[in-house]
Amino acid sequence: MSTPGLDGYAEPWRKPEHDDLAEMARAFFLKEVVPHTARLEQQGHPDRAHYLKAGELGLLGLSVPEEYGGGGGDFTHEAVMLHEQQLAGEGSLGLAVHSGIVTGYLNAYGTEEQKRRWLPKLCSGEMIGAIAMTEPAGGSDVQAIRTRAVRTGEDYLVTGSKTFITNGYLADLLVLAVKTDQSAKAHGISLLVCELDDDAPGFRRGRNLEKIGLHANDTAELFFDEFRVPAANLLGGEQAENTGFYQLMRQLPQERLVIGVGAVAAMQRAVGLATAYAKERTAFGKPLVGHQNTRMVLAECATRTRVSRVFLDDCIARHQRGELDVATAAMAKLHLTEGQCEVVDRCLQIFGGYGYTTEYPIARMYADARVQKIYGGTNEIMKELIARAL
Repeated sequence: MSTPGLDGYAEPWRKPEHDDLAEMARAFFLKEVVPHTARLEQQGHPDRAHYLKAGELGLLGLSVPEEYGGGGGDFTHEAVMLHEQQLAGEGSLGLAVHSGIVTGYLNAYGTEEQKRRWLPKLCSGEMIGAIAMTEPAGGSDVQAIRTRAVRTGEDYLVTGSKTFITNGYLADLLVLAVKTDQSAKAHGISLLVCELDDDAPGFRRGRNLEKIGLHANDTAELFFDEFRVPAANLLGGEQAENTGFYQLMRQLPQERLVIGVGAVAAMQRAVGLATAYAKERTAFGKPLVGHQNTRMVLAECATRTRVSRVFLDDCIARHQRGELDVATAAMAKLHLTEGQCEVVDRCLQIFGGYGYTTEYPIARMYADARVQKIYGGTNEIMKELIARAL
């Protein structure tokens, strides 16, 4: 889909290989997954077969080294794939978490044995990945988590609960934030990599949560009652105990950039859909685009989208150089998700009553957008992080 206001714009980091990747990803989402949207929304979770197909095509773990089964690329390749997923209107597969976040943790901190054990299965789609930080009693305050892991011999016994876990209903592999030192806050957090088996003693999946949007993507509660995890599954090895908070903090900028990629792609799609509709729909004897107010709204939304795209690309370039700091990543998450919600809302208004019916994609985009200002750290927390750097 060409985007009014972005025609002729090329990301400064984009190469021909990104164009080839975009074409393949677009074909996969539009041909293999999108035709099943109604069924996937009704069942409340994606098909495992679609993860396997994505893995077969090489769309999973694009930034994972080839020796571990990945694409051997970098974050720009993940960004292109996620951008195409959003442009296609595909919202079932939790690839932003699976490939954009989970593989990043393993690749950055995993021991050689851990990488060889789990990365190939994530890249093939044999395993579905998730990360669990949020708990029923708290979300953005990671230091206050209560889920604990007590070392017993060669294992940890994990007790606690997590909620709002994207991919949680289907996940086979979970990066789990736990307290390994109850007397400390940030200094007492570790990350355990858990292989999830519904028959394992001490582990239980809760509800696949019903949400106002993203109906085809699974979001679940997870419960642990002395769930046994081998000490060898401590991310980074046993010497990495109590370093989980720092691992999280170093990875969160990329997580927020992943959210920003989806936000800008949604803005582009909304402007494209609204512009096309305004040219087709007539009111008072002429197309909607012939009315000044409609043209002004589209002009403002197209401008907001272009500025957001340029900011996003600057953040991606910074991230590639290892220069994306916490405050700038927070700015990206804050500004781009606020822009997504505003642009989608204003574009929906152009559709009038039809924009409120779910047969039009803009309605689903409106509902799906709202969570962007919540997960990955609420936008209120982003403001606090930015303020601290001033």
